Amino acid sequence: MHPPLKRGPAKLRARVVTVTFHTHSRSLASVQRVPVAKFIARGGLEVLAIDDVDAFGVDAFVTTREGGVSQAPYDSLNLGLHVGDVDDSVIKNREVVASALGVDLDAMVFCNQTHGTRSAVVDSTHAGRGARFSEHALIGTDALITTTPGVPLVIMVADCCPILFVDPVAHVLGVAHAGWRGTADKVATETILAMLDVGAQVKNIKVVIGPSINQDRYEVGTEVVEAVVRSVSGDLGDALLMRDESAYIDIALVNAQQLLELGVESENLSILPWRTDDPRFYSDREARPTGRFALVAQILP
Repeated sequence: MHPPLKRGPAKLRARVVTVTFHTHSRSLASVQRVPVAKFIARGGLEVLAIDDVDAFGVDAFVTTREGGVSQAPYDSLNLGLHVGDVDDSVIKNREVVASALGVDLDAMVFCNQTHGTRSAVVDSTHAGRGARFSEHALIGTDALITTTPGVPLVIMVADCCPILFVDPVAHVLGVAHAGWRGTADKVATETILAMLDVGAQVKNIKVVIGPSINQDRYEVGTEVVEAVVRSVSGDLGDALLMRDESAYIDIALVNAQQLLELGVESENLSILPWRTDDPRFYSDREARPTGRFALVAQILP
């Protein structure tokens, strides 16, 4: 038995909203696809550091699968406690990542991701949630938001989109997990709407969409295509590829289209060029079981 954590309740939200679309002035062609990140050595790890937000007092990077202690098929920096790996190995891996970020593992906030749209606004009272025991993670949550410096947020993925949101004016930070279901239900839009509740403004929000599955490996069925088509007001364009009666979705592009329709400025929206066919990342579509890499981010104290 593990002692219960005595933490404040997270502010959870899951809602249906109406937004004003802006597709007449924005297009996917204008979204940045130049790298706003680079691979660097940090704390003994190779991480994909997101340079674009450094100037705004945010420290953010994406982990790779290198530098940990997990054995195959989770080798080696698996951060998921829910995938069948040895818990002690995962905790050691998480401690290494925390050290690379310059924090203690018990400062970090994890959520129990369920491919939904619910977000949680967290602060220092939530430090350590899910860090060592998955049952302590924020339940049924796929996005985390904070305005508190020194509260590192963690989203784990292995093909789904890890998405970073920063309002440098209001000092609001968010991260989200978007697989096909979360994308179809517009988790990125919901995350921004939750950020607005704590002072952010759409026009100021900068978004970086991290490594996700590449389109030519993501064949999907009719159910997925129909759900994703309904999630945007316009045509999916390059986000939907039909080949030999098979459909392939680019979930990064779909999320980008949704964010443009919400009003995010195209110059504030970036899609990193790396995808999970890169062997430095875990890919659930490539191999099962497999580990999880993470987007970690904090407002610097």
